[in-house]
Amino acid sequence: MEYRKLGNTELELSTITYGAFAIGGNMWGGNEKADSIASIHASIDHGVTTIDTAPFYGFGLSEQMIGEAIKSHDRSKVQLLTKFGLVWDGSNNGKGDFFFDADDNGKKIPVYKYASKSNIIKEVEESLKRLQTDYIDLLQIHWPDSTTPIHETMEALETLIQQGKIRAAGVSNYSNSQIQKAQKTIKLASNQVPFSMLNRKIETDLIPLTSKENIGIIAYSPMERGLLTGKYFTDSKLKDNDHRNGYFGQFDLQKVKTLVEELSSLANAKHISISQLVLRWTTLQKGITIVLAGARNAEQAISNAKAIDFDLSVSELDFINQAISKVK
Repeated sequence: MEYRKLGNTELELSTITYGAFAIGGNMWGGNEKADSIASIHASIDHGVTTIDTAPFYGFGLSEQMIGEAIKSHDRSKVQLLTKFGLVWDGSNNGKGDFFFDADDNGKKIPVYKYASKSNIIKEVEESLKRLQTDYIDLLQIHWPDSTTPIHETMEALETLIQQGKIRAAGVSNYSNSQIQKAQKTIKLASNQVPFSMLNRKIETDLIPLTSKENIGIIAYSPMERGLLTGKYFTDSKLKDNDHRNGYFGQFDLQKVKTLVEELSSLANAKHISISQLVLRWTTLQKGITIVLAGARNAEQAISNAKAIDFDLSVSELDFINQAISKVK
């Protein structure tokens, strides 16, 4: 495994980081607890020391399973990244930005983006309890909240750092202007944003700023929620409550299918999976610090970890980039 320093912090994170959205179950067609915990154990055993989660994932379930899974490990050798600011339990009393109605076994739950100081303090205490730890390595706002001044949110994060409850503060889904406002109050460690072969928008605007400011980039959805694995084109049946039924509709699926087929020829020649090829390419892109990869069982977790075990030559990178260019 490779490890990279996150921004201006002392955090050394595994380049392939365990992304814990899917194991929460909600929006992903459910989950199997035993498989989920096994995937966390397998990740750590294969050098993936960094785990990214959020209270919203499974309405607390993702954090709970992570807390249970790492009890048998040396906490100082595992980096826990979590978030705040998506409220689903009604504790915001209607405050904040209404985001969307989440589905919980057929029941609609209104979700709000809310990042007030009082809510942050509340959420951190709940996350610490679920994760069974007394500190969080990186705490990130999940989505911007237009109803709370950015300086209020950042002041709360600075207080939590001083209290020792978090080691570093980051943001997620922040624009350049939002980052610049936040930087007036606190030195940000990172911005977690979507980045993939099919979505490279941050290369032209965000990465120049974060590189200049020494802010790490945490790339999420590098596999486009499984689309780039190629499995969707051979077994496209998703459960009705799987959000990917709608998500995949934004892409020209025929062009994506052609891309996957072209990349598969290179993956086969290197005796690796298409997923490993996609993940490794992502880790090698300019400005990307760490890459999130989800796993729902031990086999997937081990495969993700091994994506760092090979390199891509200049000619191979050129081949991949040429294939990607045809999707536009």
